[in-house]
Amino acid sequence: MTLCSGGNAISSQLQKLDSLDISTTPTPRTMSQFRAKKLDIAGFINPRVIRDHTKRKVFEQYEPDRQALRYIIRNTSLPQRVRAQAQLQLSQMHAYTRSTQIKNRCVAGGTARSIIRDFRIGRYQFRTQALAGELPGVKKASW
Repeated sequence: MTLCSGGNAISSQLQKLDSLDISTTPTPRTMSQFRAKKLDIAGFINPRVIRDHTKRKVFEQYEPDRQALRYIIRNTSLPQRVRAQAQLQLSQMHAYTRSTQIKNRCVAGGTARSIIRDFRIGRYQFRTQALAGELPGVKKASW
């Protein structure tokens, strides 16, 4: 069953929708289901870095389900009851499954402020590593 003719994207979305269990029973919202068994983090490690790492892993795991539920909610050709159930299930998902929960952190120091995204380090760490010549392609400006 396809909603409009042509397009593998729609048929793949529908297959994903068929595999989802849309029910009104709430899912447990405990953190124990998200705890990592082992850490594959390099660099500085503190509780905030571990929490951010967990949020990234959970987001990566649940993003296809969230996209499918958002597709159901926005699809006006589906019955209102199905759309309402999808909205309820999406609202009951854990907060760590949202992209807004992810905060960029410095891999060298763990700080969350003034992060240079290309290098994933804070401004002070960037300055010290650039002056030491540890960052490829970065040098002090002179004119």
